[in-house]
Amino acid sequence: MIEIEGLKKSYGTKTVLDGVHLTVPDGAVFGLVGINGAGKSTLLRLIVDVLRPDAGVIRIDGESITGNAEKRRELFFLPDDPYYASGTTVEKLIGLYQTFYPFDKAVFERFAGAFHLELRTPIRNFSKGMKRQAFAALALAARPRYLLLDEAFDGLDPLARLELKRGLIEMEGSTVLISSHSLRELEDICNGFALLDGGTVADAGDIHDALGKVHKFQIALEAPVTREDLPFECLSFEAEGRVAKFIVRGDREEIVQKLRALSPLFVEEIAVDFEELFLCEVQKRGYVS
Repeated sequence: MIEIEGLKKSYGTKTVLDGVHLTVPDGAVFGLVGINGAGKSTLLRLIVDVLRPDAGVIRIDGESITGNAEKRRELFFLPDDPYYASGTTVEKLIGLYQTFYPFDKAVFERFAGAFHLELRTPIRNFSKGMKRQAFAALALAARPRYLLLDEAFDGLDPLARLELKRGLIEMEGSTVLISSHSLRELEDICNGFALLDGGTVADAGDIHDALGKVHKFQIALEAPVTREDLPFECLSFEAEGRVAKFIVRGDREEIVQKLRALSPLFVEEIAVDFEELFLCEVQKRGYVS
């Protein structure tokens, strides 16, 4: 379990994290979301003890991670732009990771084949997507107790994204914490999330529970529809003439009853995805109009 209490981090006069409290349960596949600059990458680096906090504590299985070399061996961090020495090949990295992790060669071979990796070609000659695939295959095969990924889906084609999602779902016994702007991918694999905003955790919980609390409808009235025609506050609203689409939070049955009271020409419920929910949240916070 990862437990974070009162975590603060600043760079000079810029405060990035200002009192973060978060718990990531054992075995979770947990998504970390937020706009650019919200502090997602900083938080991951603090958890793996690459950076030190200005205040607060991070505990891994009840032990502080700060300066804890033994506990750090249970964590594998894949940053957005991994470092590698000149001339490094995937084959050389396999030998390195076998020293530190319970490396599963069969798992690596599976993903190396799926990603068509060239094991003896210097990684510096790889495209961005191939670099991401190579390190993803190594991370999955390392079978760490905790796997932390920063923008794991960035640069991957749809097939590679699918393979990576399968690999993360199949990581039995591991806890995965993944930062990504690919919210549709997170919705597919994560059972928990945290939204970073203003240096703190603005919202957190089960993704599917959060989606179950919001509802999207399309409605048509006799006259052009405005936001003011609806008897509740909308998280999002768009209208074209007599037809409107909107997202609202609340009890579904109560919402439907209020809509029927408007004598609509038709009412249709539409599934809400995690990306739409995220956009509603950032709009509420004034980041988009």
